[in-house]
Amino acid sequence: MSSERSWDPRLIIARRELTSLSREKTIVLAILIQLFVAAFSSFLVVGLTSLYDPSSIDSGGIEIGVTGDAQQDLFEAVAETDGVQPISFESVSATQRAFDQGRIDAYLTGSFVEPPDSQGQVIQVTATAPDSSIRTTLVVVQLRKVLKTLERQERLDRADSLDQVPLPLPEQIDASPYFSFTYTVLIPLLLFLPPFISGSVAVDTVTEEIERGTLELLRVAPVSLVDIVDGKSLAMIALAPVQGALWLLLLSLNGITVANPLAILVLVGATAAIVVVFGVVLGLHLGRRRPAQLLYSVLTLVVFGAAILLPEHPSTTAAKLAVDSPTLVTYGHVVGYVLLAVVLFALTRRYVDRVQPESL
Repeated sequence: MSSERSWDPRLIIARRELTSLSREKTIVLAILIQLFVAAFSSFLVVGLTSLYDPSSIDSGGIEIGVTGDAQQDLFEAVAETDGVQPISFESVSATQRAFDQGRIDAYLTGSFVEPPDSQGQVIQVTATAPDSSIRTTLVVVQLRKVLKTLERQERLDRADSLDQVPLPLPEQIDASPYFSFTYTVLIPLLLFLPPFISGSVAVDTVTEEIERGTLELLRVAPVSLVDIVDGKSLAMIALAPVQGALWLLLLSLNGITVANPLAILVLVGATAAIVVVFGVVLGLHLGRRRPAQLLYSVLTLVVFGAAILLPEHPSTTAAKLAVDSPTLVTYGHVVGYVLLAVVLFALTRRYVDRVQPESL
């Protein structure tokens, strides 16, 4: 007991706050789910990528029928697309019968038309895909790839007939969808969930003390209301980068390399500080758990969505750091988040210092 008295009271409150979290089943379950995703990310990413990009999985050889006046152009476009096989038909009716009988998965009808405001012919394509089928999404994705290939071919073939030389088309790059999903979805998801959970817990812990009337008991220690809020806030803020560091370690053990871990953890810590002080202010101002949690959830989602107006969204900043391609804007955002967190934390302490405990 004497050793505890020699400690800073805020550290004692923070330690007890973290200890009490181990008894919160909901929070422990949320952390365990994140732990499972991070620990088995190399296995889960395969299934999750199929939802993120259906064309990333083996389609099993989708057969697409082609017919119409532009049959040859369509046939070449389908043949150049991976995962699909072209089948020619002499007429639309024969193609329709094959589709109804299940011999083909979809079909394309192409015809040459001459728009009144255009010089020369253009290709008009009608695509028919299965309705309400399990394979519908995958078929539609493959059809879209075929049409993009056709457009690319036509641009190349008709480039010589243009009066002005167009910009050269960029070379096609066979980028892995697993790389895209891992660094633009999975890693930002694992990094930003802990701060949001920390903010939610901060709302809970403040409103719970107010509703149970135990806030006054804590002040008997004696500690000020600022010390109490500081201890609770520091515990929640520290929890997020610790989780983030563990997730990065587990990702690296799964063969997923994450660059700039220190800068990423600074970003996570700054984000946690911002949402935690926001949650603390809401908890003190409203004093009731349900409305405070609802308002916290809604406003946090709105603010995170509105961050798209920034030069870089926070998830983009995390992704750029993770793939080791940060720019000065990226580092500027990290510094900006840190400064914003420091300013908000200082303003929150001033706000708490002016709150009358009797009014809570």
